[in-house]
Amino acid sequence: MTSSNSSKPQINAFREQILNAAKTNTPLSIEGGGTKCWYGNPNQFEKLDTRSYAGILEYQPEELVITACTGTPLKEIEAALKEKNQVFAFEPPHFGEKATFGGAIAAGLAGPGRISVGNFRDFVLGARILDGKGQDLAFGGKVMKNVAGYDVSRLLPGSMGTLSLLLEASVKVLPKPAATVTLRCQISQGAALKVLNEWAGQPLPLSASCWIGNDKDADGELTIRLAGAAAAVKAAIPLMSSLVNAHEISAETAETFWNDLREQRLSSFNNLGADQTLYRLALPAACGPLTIPNSSNDVVLEWHGQQRWIKATGDETTFTSIKKLANSHGGHATRFRQGANVNPSFERFTLLSEQAHSKALEAVQARLRSAFDPAGVFATKRLP
Repeated sequence: MTSSNSSKPQINAFREQILNAAKTNTPLSIEGGGTKCWYGNPNQFEKLDTRSYAGILEYQPEELVITACTGTPLKEIEAALKEKNQVFAFEPPHFGEKATFGGAIAAGLAGPGRISVGNFRDFVLGARILDGKGQDLAFGGKVMKNVAGYDVSRLLPGSMGTLSLLLEASVKVLPKPAATVTLRCQISQGAALKVLNEWAGQPLPLSASCWIGNDKDADGELTIRLAGAAAAVKAAIPLMSSLVNAHEISAETAETFWNDLREQRLSSFNNLGADQTLYRLALPAACGPLTIPNSSNDVVLEWHGQQRWIKATGDETTFTSIKKLANSHGGHATRFRQGANVNPSFERFTLLSEQAHSKALEAVQARLRSAFDPAGVFATKRLP
């Protein structure tokens, strides 16, 4: 669906840059604040800077929807939501003060709240883009009931700017929970995983969890967040506290912790060695503790154990071992962040059970890219 209001100078400038790149067969690397430029495969292509197209276009608190331009600072949008006591419930990480709305969507990353509310993709209602032919297109809408047209807007989160230039997006927001309490205790990794899986199957207001320790299953620190109706949170505190001997931490300490976890500022993420890699493991909920080869023993478990962060050597042998280990448990591994001396390639490992479908998926992806970007303007290979 072609969008109106396409005469803005910024959009015309974007279109001209895209058409020039198509003529010269030179890809453009889309970039906002550059806070996630390390994420994905590196490239040296000409930058298309989105920050000149910024601003909140429409915010309907009563409809739980906000629409903004791609170059809008993420903190500006979150500040507007805060004034109306609303939030991005999936808690997208910033990784820097200059993070933009478009960059957050392109990365498609979510924070601690993802386990209870869903991913970024689940909240995008509509999008306006410029494709590789310079066409101004719009998909979706600004209300949850809109199902007209192809759901192209859901393809953009996590695409890392390799499909099109995102101009604007409409994203669903949620009210801030009426009550939030954070509990903490000392517990082994195995016991933490067991109790988290039990709680996840019960009607408890468990919105986030994080276990920090090592892969030897020694006692570590489990932090859990309860959020929702005040009565539900109040009723859950004594039950959960008694089962794991947890204590409540202050609201200020809790806010700092969850923000630092989201932004990977905790000590377990810091001091990545020059020869190390920060691996992200996505695993089934029932997966127990794992022993990671050549790791630093530091382990961070999020999403009730379904997302795990491991620091280990960045060589191919170690990565292959980690991939096989994750795959043997029905999960997969990703090189998330690399040390200075490590091959900077970004790689995701597909489950063996999915490989039979990979050829068909590759064909679909190729047709999709050809339709949106026939000249390869956005083919930067940032996303493998």
